Amino acid sequence: MELRDDQPTQHEFGKRTFLVADVAPLDVDGVRTVEVGVALWLVGFLALLPFYGRLADEGRTWWLWTCLAGFGLGLFGLEYCRRRRRARLARDEQRDG
Repeated sequence: MELRDDQPTQHEFGKRTFLVADVAPLDVDGVRTVEVGVALWLVGFLALLPFYGRLADEGRTWWLWTCLAGFGLGLFGLEYCRRRRRARLARDEQRDG
């Protein structure tokens, strides 16, 4: 399916008619979304850190390390999204200019 400006604003399926809203996507490159996710993993790690002893007693220290792994992997994802955004901007500038 190719996205163009001349798309219909309504679709009919059986006896129902569905209207299509004309809205722009919120986060095209995903950088802000990944930033929020990375921040939440870090907050989770820091929130669990004072409870390390209790987590160890109950055999749930994996909660702490899962948060740390999510933060670390999120940093890789953040760099990937930033590189992708830079590449898209460079491609658009090259195409326009």
